[in-house]
Amino acid sequence: MATERLSMRNMTKKYGTVTVLEDVSFNVKAGEVHALIGENGAGKSTLLNLLSGVRDATAGEIYIDGQKVNINSPKAAKDCGIAMIHQELQNVPELSVFQNIFLGRSLKKNLGLFVDKSKESQLALEVLKSLDPGIDPSVPIKTLKVAQQQIVEIARALLDNAKIIAMDEPTSSLTPSEFERLAELIKGLANSGVSIIYVSHKMDEIFKVCDRATILRDGRFIDCVNMSEQTEESIVTKMVGRKIEKLTHMSYATDEKILEVRNLGRDKAVKDINFIAHKGEVVGISGLVGAGRTELFRLIAGLDKPTSGEILVEGKRLKLNSVRDSIKMGIGLVPEDRKKEGILRDRSVLINIAMPSMDRFSQNGFIRKDYLGAVSHRLMMDLNLKPFDLEKTVGTFSGGNQQKVIIGRWLAAGTKIYLFDEPTRGIDIGTKSEIYNLIENLAKAGNVILVVSSEMPEIIRVSDRVLVMKEGAITAELCGGDINEENIAQYAIGQNKIKNEEGLNYVSN
Repeated sequence: MATERLSMRNMTKKYGTVTVLEDVSFNVKAGEVHALIGENGAGKSTLLNLLSGVRDATAGEIYIDGQKVNINSPKAAKDCGIAMIHQELQNVPELSVFQNIFLGRSLKKNLGLFVDKSKESQLALEVLKSLDPGIDPSVPIKTLKVAQQQIVEIARALLDNAKIIAMDEPTSSLTPSEFERLAELIKGLANSGVSIIYVSHKMDEIFKVCDRATILRDGRFIDCVNMSEQTEESIVTKMVGRKIEKLTHMSYATDEKILEVRNLGRDKAVKDINFIAHKGEVVGISGLVGAGRTELFRLIAGLDKPTSGEILVEGKRLKLNSVRDSIKMGIGLVPEDRKKEGILRDRSVLINIAMPSMDRFSQNGFIRKDYLGAVSHRLMMDLNLKPFDLEKTVGTFSGGNQQKVIIGRWLAAGTKIYLFDEPTRGIDIGTKSEIYNLIENLAKAGNVILVVSSEMPEIIRVSDRVLVMKEGAITAELCGGDINEENIAQYAIGQNKIKNEEGLNYVSN
């Protein structure tokens, strides 16, 4: 029977009078992969911040291998054998792989006057050989794929003799094949005795790699379960405190053409794209990372200038490379990176909602606060914003609630063509269900919805039709029963041909 590597007992964290974590106990065995799951705001990040020394606990005790420890700083956590691998990787792009591995703790030579780069490179090579022999420690880390950069983070942890590695949403930017490689790596680490804490909103991943799971809700411990004894439904019910109904997809597509994209291209990123989207239709856009999906959205939203083609909205030609014209024509983009591109972190919900439609909410150069407040109140009530505070700065909300503010912005602007780029990335399963229902309701109201997602179940769940992209081109158009994981994967990577509803051939190269 595995020994207990980590024990966090009765952990509590308060900010003034607000309690964000209350009397939570959490333990991980040696060589175990242990999921820490819950909705956004459940207390997962707070608990990991206490473990990694980023925050001090208000109350509670931490034991490593049965010994009580005092973790009051990141250095103290490191000295205890604890390593964190964050969703946003902590590296310096211009430095080499081995320099990033030894960042902040360089090896010295000649009485400590010079960095021993040769020794650093040698040690990096040795540890990487067991993780991914294809990584050259001398190349700039920015030249590596995200999956390889994560492996470098793991290498750094192993060189620090980490006994506990916490991974926070490690697959948010990975392809399915890259996840499979990471899963093998995680299991190998566990077999060697390293304890892994795995944080993810993706249930299929948790069931694949984790032995047990601790479930938090509203800052409190709910349960600790063996994954082999659970179903996705039982886990989700514990997470959200209610059953999430699995709704079947309803189509509201009509024959009325709203959006027409003709021969659209931008250098090698987007190649000769043609499609039509109809009133009430949800069009999914699938493909591997780098297939050109986001680049296509940026062209439609007016953020980038195409090198060929045209876009028509209800028969009217869109002025290309004009965000203002795209908004005026009723196009709204919900971007993939909401923190960098979607929100003003330090401004209120009200200001964020008003951003694209200031003319509507302004008079004589001044914002009509009462009108903006009334519209925002109605929209955010409908979207179930939590906490419901329109004056609160958006950066303090969870990812799912930030997404609701962005969606509310486009609702307030009278948008009729919604571009959702990875709409549920980093969002808990309860909020995912709300987003799916919202997409369906937008379609029911007669809007056009385009959805880019790397999660095949998501694309299948929401789409009337799926366009598959590879290397900047559309390789297939799937409808009805043809929309399944096998077909999507096949046309995303394979040599295939399929006809669309208008008889045009799409060929993958």
